[in-house]
Amino acid sequence: MPQEKAQVVTTRLRIVETAASSRAKTATFLGYVDSFSAGVAKGWAVNTRNPTEPTFLHVLIDYQEVGLVTCDELREDVQKALGHPTGYLGFTFTLPQNFVDGHPHTLSFRFGDRAIVPQLDAIESDLMHEECAFTLHRLYEFQSYLDGMKQGALRGWVQKLDTVTQERTGGCHILVTANGLRVAQVKADRYRGDVAAALGGDPNCGFEIVLPNSFRRGGQQTFRFVVTPDDVELAGSPLTTTLVDDQLEARLLEIQAKVERLHGEITRLRTDVSDVVPKPSYSLGDYDRWARRYYDRLRARVSADRAREAGRTPAASQPLVSILCPTYKPMMSDFTAAVDSVIAQTYRDWELVIVDDGAKSPEIAARIARYCEQDPRIRVVTLKKNLGISGATNAGLADVRGDYVAFFDHDDLLVDVAIEMMVRAAQSTGARMLYSDEDKIDQAGYFLEPNLKPDYNYRYLLGCNYICHLLFVETASLKTVGDLRPVYDGAQDHDLILRLVELIPATEIHHVPEVLYHWRKTPNSTAVTIGNKSYAIDAGVKAVGDHLKRRGVKADVSSIRGLTLYGIKWLQKTQPHVSIIIPFKDQVETTQKCLDALLAFTDYKSFDIVLVDNWSVTREAVDFCRRVSKLKRVRVLTVEEDFNYSRLNNLATRDNDAEFFFFMNNDVFVGQKDWLRTIVGEALAAPDIGIVGGKFLYPNDTIQHAGVVVGPAGVAAHVHRGAPITDYGYIGRAMLSHEVSAVTAAGMLIRADLFRMVGGFDEEHLKVAYNDVDLCLKVRDAGWRIVWCAEFVAYHHESLSRGSDDRPEHEARFYAETHTMQERWGAKPLYSRDPFYSKHFTVDRQPFFDLVDPAAEGS
Repeated sequence: MPQEKAQVVTTRLRIVETAASSRAKTATFLGYVDSFSAGVAKGWAVNTRNPTEPTFLHVLIDYQEVGLVTCDELREDVQKALGHPTGYLGFTFTLPQNFVDGHPHTLSFRFGDRAIVPQLDAIESDLMHEECAFTLHRLYEFQSYLDGMKQGALRGWVQKLDTVTQERTGGCHILVTANGLRVAQVKADRYRGDVAAALGGDPNCGFEIVLPNSFRRGGQQTFRFVVTPDDVELAGSPLTTTLVDDQLEARLLEIQAKVERLHGEITRLRTDVSDVVPKPSYSLGDYDRWARRYYDRLRARVSADRAREAGRTPAASQPLVSILCPTYKPMMSDFTAAVDSVIAQTYRDWELVIVDDGAKSPEIAARIARYCEQDPRIRVVTLKKNLGISGATNAGLADVRGDYVAFFDHDDLLVDVAIEMMVRAAQSTGARMLYSDEDKIDQAGYFLEPNLKPDYNYRYLLGCNYICHLLFVETASLKTVGDLRPVYDGAQDHDLILRLVELIPATEIHHVPEVLYHWRKTPNSTAVTIGNKSYAIDAGVKAVGDHLKRRGVKADVSSIRGLTLYGIKWLQKTQPHVSIIIPFKDQVETTQKCLDALLAFTDYKSFDIVLVDNWSVTREAVDFCRRVSKLKRVRVLTVEEDFNYSRLNNLATRDNDAEFFFFMNNDVFVGQKDWLRTIVGEALAAPDIGIVGGKFLYPNDTIQHAGVVVGPAGVAAHVHRGAPITDYGYIGRAMLSHEVSAVTAAGMLIRADLFRMVGGFDEEHLKVAYNDVDLCLKVRDAGWRIVWCAEFVAYHHESLSRGSDDRPEHEARFYAETHTMQERWGAKPLYSRDPFYSKHFTVDRQPFFDLVDPAAEGS
């Protein structure tokens, strides 16, 4: 083999020498492609008229230019053969990965004068080619794990790893067999945020298999899991497990009910028992199935409430509700369905005011007239000319007689108990403005795309009109704020709501957390597309900007990505002093990177940094502390105690006269100059904002933190975890700043006086986990608001310093801290039903995707 290689090299040098003698005198360029292997081409080229400057070659794939390559690599063999003044005339070109796709392609190179760069044959060195044909396949491997039996199902995950690009994808197909018999075949596309957090890549890589009854007999069974069609067995396969029968399963349910009353170490037993109890699951992926079950349960609940209240409220005291419906050339079938849904209301004291907006449609006019004849509660206001949505709505408002107005589109549907529920909520809460959840209904009658809303969220409302339908407002308040304004057409409803919240206090704005409105999804409806309505975007920017001006707040409002989503830059001139507090132990490289980023990317003037050294032991850490303590803005606080995150931060706030504290992990890295101005501006935007958090990303540009939801089922959960940085999230909530119940202390800004008022972090019972959530709940309980700021973005290498709570040595502590949270907050409404997270979504599974079984929901 060495002899053959030597012969090839000799032949190529001979070719070079021949080229030098025969072409160098006439050709401007000289060169060859020596080799092409495994997606890498190598060769050399020179410009004979300018021999000291590197030559550039044009690279063509499939006869289309894809780039330039510079010939500046050392090739002493060619220099010697040519007698060239420099040896830096070689090149290496690696194929772009999008051409490693299993399809045939051609590769060629051109000199600057577009002459072909000849390619040497890989076998016959004397042969030349103008191009090279190639077909390259990606190299993959599979990484996986079997979790075993969880909640009555076999669970696990698998990711397909591209060994070249390191991209991880889910969606693999899994075949499960037992004793040679096929059990099931599934696609591994269920959300696994824990896998994405640990490995990165696609979080939709999990699978769950509910076993057929024939495989649920008692005793041991062995299951084999294989990725198809690759026939690769998963790690942990074959899996041998013992399944419970129905009698044992029922017994376990009884045990679980008893265990719920215990705490401490018994919590571990509760988890084990829970794992073998099958539970039905619903998600947005099968919303129609959930919705049909939900509406049955909703009607049953309303009927039961009605029966309990029968006779308590005199009929004369029931308010009249004006349902206002502007109409302009609707489809007849959709319009009649809309009106029929009003007639079907279980609440009887309503009037329907239809505004015919100059459509001049004899068919629609005749149908409206027939409705008016059949039901005296239906009236029509006919306009001689088309006034548009604002003008038509105003004409209807001038004619309403009710105590409340419900806004209704001419092709949508009301759930039959909608008005009854809104009236009941208005009477029980004293609210003057109310709104409900909504979903869409398509032409085939399927329910889809629900908007399951938070309770009143002013900061979210500035970013978009999340309230939308069903809007139910006290008539007197509507008369006070005035008509809809055509100058805001396209965002006229957003402008109206913003004017209403200027009049009505937050305590009199109420969210009815039930899906009471179906938005019609037809090819021509705004539920399908708003088209390129730049006027609507401009109107929305103006509506929000004018609202802030009326409130005396200085800010710049802009559209996000050309949509009716709005970003706000607060224009605050003051710069209160901020103390940035960062605990660390050893890990000098990580902490130095964090510190360097802060000093390089902070254009805020009034800040200092407190590095809390938690008993570092390495020589590098000692040198690091000595070095950075000399920096003007940096102070090192040494704490020689066992790790207690809460205490470390509390100690750093003592004798600290800053107006704000920014608690920060040493594995969070900022990269935008205005990051601190942004969150301080958010905190100063209103006097009742106590805490501001940020948007944190994993190194692979997926979301790690976009706010925290809370609840007894799972204590706390990060939302939108694993979603791409470009993802809008659920109803824009990964892109829009909004109020939340909690944010992570990996990057949390809090007013210093407020921090001290609520007692700081709990360093006795919550040393490691949930201390940030507990702090946020104390702040919320004291009447302050918490804002997640979408405009502050940083990278977070989560738990890089202390590791995971799932490790055995951490389990006892983690269970105790979980118990503390449940005992402390379980009875508090702000925890038992997170006001900024729909009760219909789960907390213990994927937020904003998995749905609570309607049968398990309370009223």
